[in-house]
Amino acid sequence: MPRRYRVAAIQFEPELGAKERNRERLLALCTEAVRAGARLVVTPEMATTGYCWYDRAEIAPFVEPVPGPTTERFAALAREHACYLVVGLPEVDPRTGIFYNSAALIGPGGVLGVYRKTHSFISEPKWAKDGDHGLPVWETELGRLGILICMDADYFEPARLLALQGADVLCFPTNWLLEKGPGASWMARALENGCYLIAADRYGCERGVQFSGGSAIIAPDGTIQCRLDTGDGVVLGEVDLEPARADRSRLFGARRPEFYDTLTLNAYLWNPLEFHGLYGHRPLPPGRRSRVAVVQLQPLPGSLADNVARIDESLATLPRSVRLVVLPEYALTGVPHDASAAERLAVPLTDDLVATLRRLARRHRTLLAVGVLERLTAGCASTVLLVAPDGLLAHYRKVHVIGHERAFLLPGDAGPPVVDLPLGRVGVLAGTDLLFPEIVRVLALAGCDLIVAPAGPLLPPVRGLGPTAVPLPSPAVTGEDPTHFHLARVRAFENMTYVAYAALPEPDGTGWSGLFGPVPETRASEQLVEPRSTGLAWGVVDTTNLATRYPTNPVRAKDLLRMRRTDLYDLLQISPAASPLTITAGVVGGASGRAE
Repeated sequence: MPRRYRVAAIQFEPELGAKERNRERLLALCTEAVRAGARLVVTPEMATTGYCWYDRAEIAPFVEPVPGPTTERFAALAREHACYLVVGLPEVDPRTGIFYNSAALIGPGGVLGVYRKTHSFISEPKWAKDGDHGLPVWETELGRLGILICMDADYFEPARLLALQGADVLCFPTNWLLEKGPGASWMARALENGCYLIAADRYGCERGVQFSGGSAIIAPDGTIQCRLDTGDGVVLGEVDLEPARADRSRLFGARRPEFYDTLTLNAYLWNPLEFHGLYGHRPLPPGRRSRVAVVQLQPLPGSLADNVARIDESLATLPRSVRLVVLPEYALTGVPHDASAAERLAVPLTDDLVATLRRLARRHRTLLAVGVLERLTAGCASTVLLVAPDGLLAHYRKVHVIGHERAFLLPGDAGPPVVDLPLGRVGVLAGTDLLFPEIVRVLALAGCDLIVAPAGPLLPPVRGLGPTAVPLPSPAVTGEDPTHFHLARVRAFENMTYVAYAALPEPDGTGWSGLFGPVPETRASEQLVEPRSTGLAWGVVDTTNLATRYPTNPVRAKDLLRMRRTDLYDLLQISPAASPLTITAGVVGGASGRAE
């Protein structure tokens, strides 16, 4: 197995219904890629036919089985060049006559298998059934390969399931829209799983739908190796298997499946207002509009009194109407960079400390969520205290500990708390918890309107992206965007919740603190603190509703969560020791497929 090899993403604008012309152009682009040294080539979603079909009757002349005529043409190319190809096409199952939005994996020996898109966009239900082959991973000479198709990447679960089965590379045929490529969620899927992601997008306008382009090769740390904004072309990059595998193993060692026990529950299948209040138990708080603030500051190491004074000064500049203020991880104690620093900085959680924070909350007529390095009998923890003027509402110890913090932090032994407040249902996380999408989803499934996230070291940097020439409609950001990838914003969008992210300034943290909303339209109202500055930002958490019986507000409706495929998610909440992987017929996990 080669440790390093070249890969390629094909960007291409198909013509709707012009199957033979599309196929010839795709073969030419794939040939160009393999002649440039690519061993693995990915084409866009529905690349052979175009995407925007009215119904089954219209697309019926263009569907085909796998293996079939199209895969035979690409198999000849794979055989000639000893390469692997992922080809997006509309598939028909010859046994049932059912249509699927699919991608075939083809190697030098022919078709290895097919993946059928599992998480449908609004278009697929016009003609295609949700995928029923699960999420297979193929063992090949290039490593373990998995496939996602377009909207699959709006959900963390498909990519995570592939990575848990050992996938090294996520092959990603897509027809992205409403955001310039590479999308922030593409970068998150690579980063949170330590996998390469080969994103092959289309561009152009079809039946009034403007597609994004921006095909890219994304590294396991979420960085973009290479990108093509618009036009037909080949995007080349390189995969290096061994370092990525080692990093992924370390990252996944910090997962806490014992706290992920609700991930297989479809909590949004029914009316959320009724579901969350079923049997009269813990209904969601009444809707309202509330102002929430975040403070970005650099705490002084080992000076609790000085840090309290600085927090007091910051709170004095806030409007009186702010109902909750979130401060960074370690805001009270300073940031521990190693075990000896942790020993010096950690403080016990005492009644006096809580009383001090209560006085601050009372003086400024608000709630506080603040990070502290807490001294424990056997070590220390990164702790978040949620404090009201009349008492301590929540005491949470970070459960996901990674990197150098593993040398001195003890992971928490209880999952994140969920607290009902007048402003809404609030969940609490800390720092590197945000790297683990499972725990954020657990809070969203519990009905959280807002997640408070005091943040510190070891989170991925916020990354910008230049302008695009593609005329994308609002709310897409088409110009220079210094915060195109912000993990807190990704978590807010994919869970349809607000995230109040209070960071340390660079270099200890990421900066760019702010309140992120549940839908892309909320980007226009974001206030963010510059990365190397200290300061405050605030926004409005809106849980109001236009109807009394069914949620019209996206933070309460959480429509994306309703479309999750919980029947596929068992592996997410099973500990690795209890779920040994198998390899059957060249496919990891025993999913259907054919090996060479």
